Amino acid sequence: MLSYRHAFHAGNPADVLKHVVVVRCLAYLNQKEKPYLVVDTHAGAGRYRLDDASAQKTGEYQQGIARLWHRQDLPEALRGYVQLVKEINSSDELTQYPGSPWLIRTLIREQDRAIFYELHSKDHALLKRHLERKPQIITRCEDGLTGVIALMPPNERRGLVLMDPSYEVKEDYQQVVSVLEKAHRRFATGTFLVWYPVVDRERISAMERAVKRTGIRNIKQFEFSTCPDFPGRGMSASGMFVVNPPWTLEQEMQQILPYLVDVMAPDQGSFRYKTLVAE
Repeated sequence: MLSYRHAFHAGNPADVLKHVVVVRCLAYLNQKEKPYLVVDTHAGAGRYRLDDASAQKTGEYQQGIARLWHRQDLPEALRGYVQLVKEINSSDELTQYPGSPWLIRTLIREQDRAIFYELHSKDHALLKRHLERKPQIITRCEDGLTGVIALMPPNERRGLVLMDPSYEVKEDYQQVVSVLEKAHRRFATGTFLVWYPVVDRERISAMERAVKRTGIRNIKQFEFSTCPDFPGRGMSASGMFVVNPPWTLEQEMQQILPYLVDVMAPDQGSFRYKTLVAE
């Protein structure tokens, strides 16, 4: 939906979960010299000011990345992500937050490629401005859920696809599962990350059932809640479906998730992780 602007939500707990998973998956891909392709279907503006009116209006980052900013006891699997956030800030003060495109651009190597989709024209213009011009990086002002299917399988035969629509349009819940099924059919060995917000628990339960019905194997699910589910209250949690996850990811998330609850939502928070579909 073209009214959605991520600047109001940058750095919140949902961003932390999503970006930690992206960073850990890319770190795993980088262990081999072979090139890979990364596709981000809803890239946003690429980076965000946390001291501007949009972020200050909601203050959501205060419960998210700000809770990790000065921590000295970060789990090892979380340190790389926090260090990347520190690198985008020129001082010890937290004033900027990297979106997934900035994280991806920073972590991919010369032999790798990245394609970023952003349909909102203003955010796409910012995205182009925020990403350095590199031959292996492409931005497209198009619908990423439509475009990603045609890219599969990538020539590299290795890759990661991040699908994270705003879900302001209810049909997104069904469409993202349909696109996942079609893209996986073309690229069965790829890693697919599907982020989702928990606003209506029954809708997420239905989404889980739909993902299972695709017949795709080897799916992990990670979820982080800042408060109990409460209809009409807004987003209580967010989660990730990870298809073909790195074998190291589950163990890393077993360290990260309870830590995030302790630091960000010690009174009402919770987490869960499970094998949604076995290999």
